[in-house]
Amino acid sequence: MDKGLASRCKELLQFLSSTKGDLANVTGPPSMLAPLSVVEVGRCWAQRPAVFAAPALEPDAGRRCLLVLRMVLIALRTQMYVGGSPTTSIKKPLNAFLGELFLAEWTDEKVHGADSTSSSSSSSSFCSSRSSLSSQGTPHGQEPPALSRSTTISSSSTASSSASCACGADRITTRLIAEQVSHHPPITAMHIADDVHGVRADGYARVEMTFSGIVQVRQVGHAVVRVDAYDEEYLIPLPDIKVRGFLSGRLYPEITDTYHIAGSNGYAAEIKFSGQGMAWGGTRNAFVATVYGPRSLDESKDASNARPAKKSAKSNNGREALYTIDGVWSKGWTVRDARTNAVVETYNVDAPENAPAPIVLPDTATQDPWESRRAWAGVLDGLGKGNMSQTVAEKSKIEQAQRRMRAQEAAAGEVWTPLFFKSDGHNGSEVFHRLAAGVPGGGSPNLQLYDDRTKGVWRVDDDKIKNIQRPFRGGLTPLGEQA
Repeated sequence: MDKGLASRCKELLQFLSSTKGDLANVTGPPSMLAPLSVVEVGRCWAQRPAVFAAPALEPDAGRRCLLVLRMVLIALRTQMYVGGSPTTSIKKPLNAFLGELFLAEWTDEKVHGADSTSSSSSSSSFCSSRSSLSSQGTPHGQEPPALSRSTTISSSSTASSSASCACGADRITTRLIAEQVSHHPPITAMHIADDVHGVRADGYARVEMTFSGIVQVRQVGHAVVRVDAYDEEYLIPLPDIKVRGFLSGRLYPEITDTYHIAGSNGYAAEIKFSGQGMAWGGTRNAFVATVYGPRSLDESKDASNARPAKKSAKSNNGREALYTIDGVWSKGWTVRDARTNAVVETYNVDAPENAPAPIVLPDTATQDPWESRRAWAGVLDGLGKGNMSQTVAEKSKIEQAQRRMRAQEAAAGEVWTPLFFKSDGHNGSEVFHRLAAGVPGGGSPNLQLYDDRTKGVWRVDDDKIKNIQRPFRGGLTPLGEQA
């Protein structure tokens, strides 16, 4: 065990044991801080544009649901192992200050187009060829080739000609806009979009943290993924996390419950996380997942393929199991066709072809003062150097300035207004309840709204993000000064 790491874990354990209530806004030991803010966490969904765009380019409804599930699984390691990896101890991201922003883009170059080829010799071009997830399916008993990031989102030539070639581009770009819309309680809202292919994700989360031997992190909120080409929406719950490993000196995240993804088309996915228990039983970060067809799938024809559906022994509330996935979300997993048991994909998180695309950000000096990496530049520099004195001093500047700004607003009777997001109050819950009604089995204890604890339902203001221009708040900076 790394003695320095063990010492820092002991320091954190002592700190947590002496702190009561919600820890979400509590400042922990600087040595345990990750070199990024909470507002950056949404990048986990955006940093692989081809994965994000995949559902828009798949004509089969069941496989679209599988691709949404795949996107969620692929994002988990970045989302959960903040500031670390399965081989290193995770760290706590910086508490975002009110109004903090993170705006970034990612681009997958030449992943589709008439002349493009995929990274796998067994796969074919994005727009003109069939992959193992094509609408033609896989012959019974035959095993399709493993899919790379490019081939997984390939579609049949008929569907692709209208869904992807029309964009006239050899690249896929995703754009992320995230904003800290509340500080007490801490609420982060995000919007991710691929405007060319018509895929977007809108979500928000309030983070609640408590300590009782392990750190319990609860995310109150949800995300909705929309695929314009098929007029579909998918409800994505945000899993709760347990942080373990204090005794070993290497902290790691664990999810140990069941969650559901519900599509407006009637398709749904169930993810059962097991993981490693307190007594070291089980496999760390383990899960099994199933994609189900609509309730009527075993009584009617599949609208996507116009052929009679095959019954499966694996079902949930009258639904047919279409695909199963099992593995370790921080390492890799295997996807199988539930009707034939044929392997559809073997995914390795660390494979070079599955690496995130490069992030595109303005230089720190040209960012707005409210953008995360410029605002925390002194803190990030201190963390990078291992200079804890600098880290604490620079962090305190922002925290103290923010307290002064809140006091001034209270004295003047002013209410802080977010730049790019708005709360629809309880009226914004219609989409949530409509999609949640499609969860297999009639409901899930982990699929609740709790909009009274998140100041309503947060969504991006589409009009305000059409022409984003700096400076965002005139001359006002997070330090309460005029730039």
